[in-house]
Amino acid sequence: MDLITTPSQTVGPYFRIGLTWKHPRPCIAAPEAKGERINLICRVFDGDGVPVNDALLEIWQADANGKYNHPDDAQAAIPDPGCHGFGRMGTDEQGSCEFQTVKPGRVPGAGNVLQAPHLNLGVFARGMLKQFYTRIYFAGDAANHEDPVLALVPAERRSTLMAQPDAEHPGTWRFDVHMQGDQETVFFDV
Repeated sequence: MDLITTPSQTVGPYFRIGLTWKHPRPCIAAPEAKGERINLICRVFDGDGVPVNDALLEIWQADANGKYNHPDDAQAAIPDPGCHGFGRMGTDEQGSCEFQTVKPGRVPGAGNVLQAPHLNLGVFARGMLKQFYTRIYFAGDAANHEDPVLALVPAERRSTLMAQPDAEHPGTWRFDVHMQGDQETVFFDV
């Protein structure tokens, strides 16, 4: 029997089969969750600007009051039971997926300095051994200029972390992830 070589991929040629179809969770916050309802459309692009049709996106977020639904959040507030705080979706043929949630509240960071509303995003894709991590902020939010994490990012790169409102669809925000290239999204080493 002759073995035929296949293109090298660090996580193999079957990434979509292995991960993206299992346990999709597009609804991060149920309809009864408190706060401003939003739809978030994410798109993932490779270094050539081609949509990545088999990426897996995971989102973690606080509820509208800035409380994570996680035991490590030591705030005294009770988490909103309608906000699960976690979502997972694979991208479609156009490199897109959509989440339904609420705009998160401000959460305390180091030294109890409040961070701007944001979602934490993990990206898995073919050819990657480890998940890439970034944040999604909301363009135009007044708290962005006070966020200590966003302040660490050079001003000319901050736009890569901003979801943009969709003028044609109120309540819908769009966020593009560029894995490489001129528009590469800022990723964090966590």
